[in-house]
Amino acid sequence: MDVQYRLLAELEAAFDQVIQSIENLLAHYDDATSSAWALDTPRPDAAWLRRALLDFWYEDGQDGRATRSYVGLIAANDTLLEAVSETNAAKDRFAEVLAQIREQAADLIPEIKAVLPFRHPALHDHLRGQGLARLHLKQCWRHLPVADAPLARVRLAWYTSGRSIKRLSVREAERKLLALNSDAPHIRIQLRRLAGIPDGEPLAQVQRQAPVMRANLFFQEPLADGRARRAMNLPLPLFVPSADGRLPDHNQPLPAPPAGRTRAKRSDEKLEDEVFLPSLRVYRYKSA
Repeated sequence: MDVQYRLLAELEAAFDQVIQSIENLLAHYDDATSSAWALDTPRPDAAWLRRALLDFWYEDGQDGRATRSYVGLIAANDTLLEAVSETNAAKDRFAEVLAQIREQAADLIPEIKAVLPFRHPALHDHLRGQGLARLHLKQCWRHLPVADAPLARVRLAWYTSGRSIKRLSVREAERKLLALNSDAPHIRIQLRRLAGIPDGEPLAQVQRQAPVMRANLFFQEPLADGRARRAMNLPLPLFVPSADGRLPDHNQPLPAPPAGRTRAKRSDEKLEDEVFLPSLRVYRYKSA
């Protein structure tokens, strides 16, 4: 219990620091002198930035793995960039303590989601009329994106083909199928299919990822390592170093991701086209 109390106290302190650092950042943001652009609003003012940076909540029906995005560009002077750096450091500390809790006292997580939202009056606006809002821990610790150096231009586009691939052995796949319902006809069919391949054959479990906004950043001058550009995801507004308060040239992407695939299929695709075990989203490798 002593360990749990210590970890909870450390997390509360880390959460307080995240909120305080964001409030400090907002105090340094002057939308009258710093140019800003956002995908979802014609005028990304200080109120919009506050909503974006303090959105730590689940919405009804939201997938627990999904997070909401606030796509935007903000011209940042040195003072604002320093405030962003302090916020990201506070978020790192919060994530570090949270990782310790997941490892040493995972049963604290429900209490954390119930207690932390009430520690700051500024957050109570999110709770009015909603009952007990659920805290989305990942939205608390995800970093504010920052360009490495001043930019000449930014090109934005939806990326809809993302996926994560986890290797599975035949035995691991079998255990996962049996854990579903070994008496169901469709599971028995997949078990027979699995029994017909070599035990040592690797399999791939594929998880489709939600569409994300990708930004290609083109630097005004090459970085110290010689790079002239960088690609990154933009779940939150990108802070761009700017001495004159102006944004670099940028395009206007679609307001929502396209319904279908936007990139050609890779010619070196390693997985078979047809799913091998539909209940697990498992594919065979072509080399097999």
